[in-house]
Amino acid sequence: MSDDHARVQEFFTARAADWDSRFPDDGPAYAAAVAGLGLGEGDRVLDAGCGTGRALPPLRAAVGAAGVVVGVDLTWAMLGAAVRAGRHRDGWLLLSDVGALPLGAESFDAVFAAGLVAHLPRPAENLRELRRVVRPGGTLALFHPIGRAALAARQGRQITSDDLRAEPNLRRLLAASGWRMTSYTDEDDRFLALAVRED
Repeated sequence: MSDDHARVQEFFTARAADWDSRFPDDGPAYAAAVAGLGLGEGDRVLDAGCGTGRALPPLRAAVGAAGVVVGVDLTWAMLGAAVRAGRHRDGWLLLSDVGALPLGAESFDAVFAAGLVAHLPRPAENLRELRRVVRPGGTLALFHPIGRAALAARQGRQITSDDLRAEPNLRRLLAASGWRMTSYTDEDDRFLALAVRED
């Protein structure tokens, strides 16, 4: 395991037990972001870096009983919290690094990723791996329940020009990883970038 992975696991393991109680009002933002993916009945969707599984219920609702929902996370403690919350009933949970997914090529219609980009050790490489598991024309949603400025204020830091989630930086990163950004929203109550897999 790399030092980057160990740091991510340590960070989230320490916070898993009370993660949902720290952010109790995020549910509607997750549901709205999932709606932005345009999923339909029977679609297959991956929740990359699913954490405690807060996106799994709206993802299941979007794809229906015939659809496939898979949640992947690097941290046992977060997956355990998802199970305790009963969210495992909405999708399969898998312990895995999003940079090396044990999933077939082109096996999903969409990827949902909440708060993931900032924790990727090799963003371009990791986004290429997410591209690998999505069919051509499939979609990617990079989401956070609050925008960049609100998140920076919460963390007591300033936004800098090299912020990976700034629109020009993210657009370049996605393009270099085989994705084309189709929309970008960065407001106090939501960050959502949508992209389509290029052939």
